[in-house]
Amino acid sequence: MKINEHLEVLELKASIGGKESVLNPVVIRDGNSYILVDTGTPGSHGPITELLTQAGIDPSESHSIILTHQDIDHIGSLPQFKGEGVDVYAYKVEQPYIDGLTPLAKYTEERIEELLAPLPQDLAAAFRDTFSGEVKNVTRLLEDGERLPFGGGLTVIHTPGHTAGHICLYHEPSKTLIAGDALMNVAGKLQAPPPAYNTNTEEAIESIRKLQAYPIERLICYHGGIFEGDVHEAIEELTGSLQS
Repeated sequence: MKINEHLEVLELKASIGGKESVLNPVVIRDGNSYILVDTGTPGSHGPITELLTQAGIDPSESHSIILTHQDIDHIGSLPQFKGEGVDVYAYKVEQPYIDGLTPLAKYTEERIEELLAPLPQDLAAAFRDTFSGEVKNVTRLLEDGERLPFGGGLTVIHTPGHTAGHICLYHEPSKTLIAGDALMNVAGKLQAPPPAYNTNTEEAIESIRKLQAYPIERLICYHGGIFEGDVHEAIEELTGSLQS
């Protein structure tokens, strides 16, 4: 779904552990190049390239990747999207996980193998090789408050809790927040990520409060897609309910 000249929300059908889901990676158009925010599950490269083509974007164009965090449904198709000349951005705390130097915080080796089992052997092998710790994946380390030039201006917001190095991206020209997994849109209502999926739920709640400092008019949640309306009121209501 095209939001404006810079932002496109993809509706990616994916299977996570046998459960069908729709994920919402974001594409930022920037002149003759594009930036893909998150890469879906392992095996999502083909479907994402099809969605890019449907959106009028040539997947072979010059591109960069921003990863909101280390979870496997966000980094899963990085092996196919990265390559020579492709910058991969991530928050500094996430780099050891995404480079395979530290085991993913929420996934045992057994669980990863379960998720890779349905894939063709070449895709599974590419995932293992990419995150083996022997390959440098992240080329650019991000800082809290850093401003990136893409799409007219993106501000990096460190929002720990779901993972230690989770980030959101605030698109200044359209007052749109790319929320990653900091928030979920469930049937038109904002929710926090379930505690079982967080590394620190107290931090996750504080991170949601932190977002109130930005004049957000629209949210893009990786799970649930676009949320429009009074974002600040919705966040206030959510954080209030989490306190009670």
